[in-house]
Amino acid sequence: MSFSGDVKEELSQQIPEARHCRLAELAAITGMCGSVCISASGRYLIRFRTENICVARKCFTLLKKTFNICSDVSVSLHKGGKNSTQVYILLVRDHEMALHILHALKLLGGDGEVAEQVSPANQLLVQRSCCRRAFIRGAFLVSGSISNPERSYHFEIVCSSMERAQQLGALIRPFGPDAKIVQRKKYYIVYIKEGAQIVDMLNIMEAHVSLMDLENIRIVREVRNKVNRKVNCEAANINKTVNAAVRQMEDIRYLLDGQGAEALPDGLSDIALLRLAHPDASLKELGEMLVPPIGKSGVNHRLRKLSQLAEDLRARQGGK
Repeated sequence: MSFSGDVKEELSQQIPEARHCRLAELAAITGMCGSVCISASGRYLIRFRTENICVARKCFTLLKKTFNICSDVSVSLHKGGKNSTQVYILLVRDHEMALHILHALKLLGGDGEVAEQVSPANQLLVQRSCCRRAFIRGAFLVSGSISNPERSYHFEIVCSSMERAQQLGALIRPFGPDAKIVQRKKYYIVYIKEGAQIVDMLNIMEAHVSLMDLENIRIVREVRNKVNRKVNCEAANINKTVNAAVRQMEDIRYLLDGQGAEALPDGLSDIALLRLAHPDASLKELGEMLVPPIGKSGVNHRLRKLSQLAEDLRARQGGK
C-alpha cells in the first residue's frame, strides 16, 4: 500500500466521540462524494459514491453512529469495462431519515428546500477547532493524496469548485500550514509542498502513526542529504587542490627547464623542489617540510610567485 493509502487507512479507523465532529466530517464527505436525489413524488434519497473502501467504511460508520441507522444504508460494488474499478455506493433510502440527515448537515433551508449544492459546507458545522480538524480529515479521506515522502513532499486535496477549495484553504491556514490553490483542468487543488507543513497536516487530521512514519523518513532524507552535500563539498575541494597542484607543477617544470633551479630567487627553489617531490602534499604539509617551517599562507605566496615567474617567462619566450 502507498503512503497515502496508509494515511487513509489510519484516518478511516478514527471515529470522533463528539457528535458535532462526526457531523463536520460527514459534511466534508457529503460535499466531496455525496449527492441528494429527489423522486417525482418528492421523496429524498442520499447517495454516496466512492472508489475507496476506506471512505465507504468511514461513511457507513459515521452514519450508523451519528444517526443510528443501519438497514437504511446499502453498499453496492460495481465493475465494468477493461479497466474495471470497484465503486462503492451507499444509499440512505428512507425519506424521513434522509431529511433528518440533511437537516443535521445544514443542507435544508427554512422552506424545506435542499441546497442547490452540497459544497461548500455550512460554516455553522465548522465553528469549533475540533470540527475543523474533522472536516479537513473527511475532505482528505475522499479527495486527498500525499506523495511518497521518500521521493518528494506533496500534499493535495482535489475540489470540484473554487468555493470548496477556498473554504478548505481558509480552514487549514489558521492551524499553520500555508495551503495554496491551483486550477488543474476543471478541478481546484488545495496543496502543500513543504515537508514540515505536511507533518503539521497529519497532526491536524490526527494521523499520528503516519506522522511518526513521515518524520522518520524526513530524518533519514535529511541525514542522507547532509552526507551527500559533505561528500560533494569534499570532492570539490579535492579536485580544486589536485588541479592547483597540477598547475603548480607545470609552472615549476617550465621554470626549471627554462632557466634552472639556481636562477630562482631565495626561498622559491626549496618550495619548488618540494612540490615536485610531493605532488599530493597539502600546503600545510609542504610548509612543515621546510627548514625553518612556514605556514600555509607563506607556502601559498611562494607558489603563486613561482606561477607568476612562469607566466613572465612564457611571455618573454612568446608563449612557448
